[in-house]
Amino acid sequence: MKKFILSLATLAIMLLGYQNTLAQGSADYGSGIKVNLNPEGTKFIRFITWHQIWARSIENNPGTLVNGKAESTTSDIGIRRSRFLAYAQISPRYMVLTHWGINNQTFVNGGGTGTSGTGGYGAGKKPQMFIHDAWNEYHVILPKNLKTGKVNKFTMSLGAGLHYMLGVSRLTMGSTLNFLMVDSPIFSWPLIENSDQFARQMGFFAKGKAGKLEYRLSLNKPFSTNIVPLAGGPAVDNNQGVIGTSIGNKWSTAGYLEYQFLEQESNLLPFKVGTYLGTKKVFNLGVGFYNNPDGTKTLATNVSTPEAHNIGLFAADAFLDMPIGQKEKGMAITAYTGYFNYNFGPNYLRNLGIMNEGTVDPNYDKAQLSNSGVGNARALIGTGEIVYAQAGLLLPKGQGKSRFQVIGAITNSNFKALKESGTAWDLGINWFIDGHHAKITGQYSSRPVYVGGNVLDHRGEFILQTQIYL
Repeated sequence: MKKFILSLATLAIMLLGYQNTLAQGSADYGSGIKVNLNPEGTKFIRFITWHQIWARSIENNPGTLVNGKAESTTSDIGIRRSRFLAYAQISPRYMVLTHWGINNQTFVNGGGTGTSGTGGYGAGKKPQMFIHDAWNEYHVILPKNLKTGKVNKFTMSLGAGLHYMLGVSRLTMGSTLNFLMVDSPIFSWPLIENSDQFARQMGFFAKGKAGKLEYRLSLNKPFSTNIVPLAGGPAVDNNQGVIGTSIGNKWSTAGYLEYQFLEQESNLLPFKVGTYLGTKKVFNLGVGFYNNPDGTKTLATNVSTPEAHNIGLFAADAFLDMPIGQKEKGMAITAYTGYFNYNFGPNYLRNLGIMNEGTVDPNYDKAQLSNSGVGNARALIGTGEIVYAQAGLLLPKGQGKSRFQVIGAITNSNFKALKESGTAWDLGINWFIDGHHAKITGQYSSRPVYVGGNVLDHRGEFILQTQIYL
């Protein structure tokens, strides 16, 4: 009888993972690569693997060199993500998860440490594989009581390690497997590769549900830096303002609370679904925060000691995903909107470009260079406010499995370090060959180019992504 109850409890946990698979638009793959470790199936390990390959055409910012040559436009192909994730449920209460892989390899950059020039260790070759997530988790209060089978309205899990529970927003904990757009807007990972490890920090977390309220709270030790900011006042492009813990060595706190009005989402894993393709009826409102005392520093002119500033980040967002129209047509709408209020200290600004291949042309008129830098960089993260919205319309079913979804997004950023706000927009289409398991996305994006703190013009980038995962 005891084994039977344990089997039922484990089956419930497995079904949560299976529901996530169904929610991504294809029921053909079940739980993916899953290996039972005992005859009862109460102990198992599941593997997930995926590749996201990008082909791009980029209108570069002014004064860009690519591989030493002046280029107004660049075309390339690169590996945006190549990942492997494994998690093991060694009992109904214990889980261990490991996630590793590479990111951002192009023909000219993204290679391992010390790669340059040509040959076996030339520029862009042999990228470093590293750990993205590594944590242990204990389910304190399960969805169902193991002895009585009674459903618990309040659940709780505790965990520790390198984890993805950094609060702030739904997008901050978004799954890379089922984005609505071709990728994250990136600013939703506000500490990316500064005081975190690819959007993760090491610490402790608690997660669970209280009725329709889902909660995620964490206490973390941000990664340190020994970089000294440049003198001269306001922080610009992470040169005159440095995120890290070299001053205070203080812990960070983070959290995200989300009220799920309609169907409940699985929280077995932390990764939030971007679009359910009409397989669920979801409407959520959420609020999140991140706080790190003395988390950033600046150095004023003629001052020898840097000044520390608190990092205080806040966001509020809403997510909607549901079928619309006649059921047999299978149409659905997905929508997300968020307000982000970031404070990294006075006038902090960080410019980033995904897989940016540009370097500065030393002969270019410096007065005409963009404040954001070269290549596809733009003002992305900083002290100020960001309003973001994205939406997708899943078109009516045709013959076979293929589905098409029209997608669009808009970002308005108002950073203290710049003289005016800037607006970026994205427009594209998802072709779901077999749900999110096999899809092709085409997206055109337009970004503002700042010169002297004002928007001079806009430059574009077209991305064609192929994605396969199991």
